[in-house]
Amino acid sequence: MTNRIANQMAEELRKASRVALFSHVSPDGDCIGSTLGLGLALEALGKEVYMYNSDPIPRNLGFLPGVKKMRTELPAPFPKVLLFVDCTDLQRVNLESGDFPADSLILNLDHHISNQNFGHINWVDSQASATGEIAYELIRLLGVKLSQDIATNLYTAILTDTGSFKYSNTTSKTHQIAGELMDSGIDFGDIHHHVFDRTPLAKLELLRRGLNQLQVLAQGQFAMMTLHKVDFEEIGAEESLGEGLIDHARTLEGVEVAALLKEVNAVIRVSLRSNRWFDVNKIASHFGGGGHKRAAGCTLEMPLEEAKELLLQTIEEELALGRS
Repeated sequence: MTNRIANQMAEELRKASRVALFSHVSPDGDCIGSTLGLGLALEALGKEVYMYNSDPIPRNLGFLPGVKKMRTELPAPFPKVLLFVDCTDLQRVNLESGDFPADSLILNLDHHISNQNFGHINWVDSQASATGEIAYELIRLLGVKLSQDIATNLYTAILTDTGSFKYSNTTSKTHQIAGELMDSGIDFGDIHHHVFDRTPLAKLELLRRGLNQLQVLAQGQFAMMTLHKVDFEEIGAEESLGEGLIDHARTLEGVEVAALLKEVNAVIRVSLRSNRWFDVNKIASHFGGGGHKRAAGCTLEMPLEEAKELLLQTIEEELALGRS
């Protein structure tokens, strides 16, 4: 990212009277927190703002200020300026270029190394711990005061994508931004409680089933957890409750890479995590997905057992090459 790109994006948002914000399917704290933070900031500038996500908001994020403004229907009519937040490509929003007017101005704000730079203006910083960091910089550039509501959303974005500041993507800049957000008067203890300390019973049941189906493979270096469609149906659990379960596999002693495979309708959604050296973005990109070196995901259109075999073979081959 250059100052020119940042200033150009800010200028286009200043000029716009209407803006639509889009965030990715299977939303997490970073995409929702960043979207809401930016949306509230643009409203503070007097803009008409439409915030879209095709999937339900995870229940642990239901406390976020402005969350009821999120919509699951596309805007009609589309504003000219479309801001995509935390999205590597249009497919992550279940959209194609033909789904919106040809004269739309696409703004792309993201931190994923696998971002496809699909916008007319692309502010992509893979060194940022979360898109929430970049959203913070954009809001500062727009000259919007950090209200407690805006800061709560941005803090949640950063908190979730850094795993409470414990993941390797956390930098000194991350802490500096978090400190400024805390200085705005947010109740960071309450945020942490809502995000991490209110586990629904259905999620614990999903974890129990996932652990019952856990396999430790590749001489103990690969842990694979699976959840079948029937697991979600029998428990009455939405897919978002699978978020975070993969860490129970990743933290096993001796494990370098972990995978969670969720059977959702006719596809398999795969989450990948690694600990120290394995590049899971490389694996996810191979299957049309992406993310970061230590956290990535993809979707496989095949039966669950075939997906497990394919993923095991691919990861074993990469593990055999060893740490470079």
